[in-house]
Amino acid sequence: MEKKVVIELTAEIVSAHASVNEMSREDLLDEIQAVFVKLNSLAGVEAGEAEATGEVKPAVPVNKAFGADKVFCLECGKGFTTLKKHIAVSHNQSPKDYRKKFNIPSKTPLVARNYSEAKKKMAQKLGLAEKLAAGRKKRGK
Repeated sequence: MEKKVVIELTAEIVSAHASVNEMSREDLLDEIQAVFVKLNSLAGVEAGEAEATGEVKPAVPVNKAFGADKVFCLECGKGFTTLKKHIAVSHNQSPKDYRKKFNIPSKTPLVARNYSEAKKKMAQKLGLAEKLAAGRKKRGK
């Protein structure tokens, strides 16, 4: 099926659904993506072939998904500062399952680098490491 036809069918289906249901911007975008992917899979285009072989094609290239300011979800392509809650709520996956699905090394953080650095600096500024060590020492006695 031609891509133009799939796009037109997607627009018709989603507009019909949106006309009777109140949808937020994100819901509408998710609906468009889901309908488009489903129509392509029914037509036997890319997604259907990938599912048959067991391959999962990420929404964003893996090497571009982990940036300094944002980490992009490989399932849906949305950008976040941290992925843990998003993949749990939106995709019903644990970080371990998510890493396994997309072959992400366990040492690769699912958090944007700048966010992680900001949290680290805040903890150092507040002296949390020293307070933790002092508390452990106190309990040990």
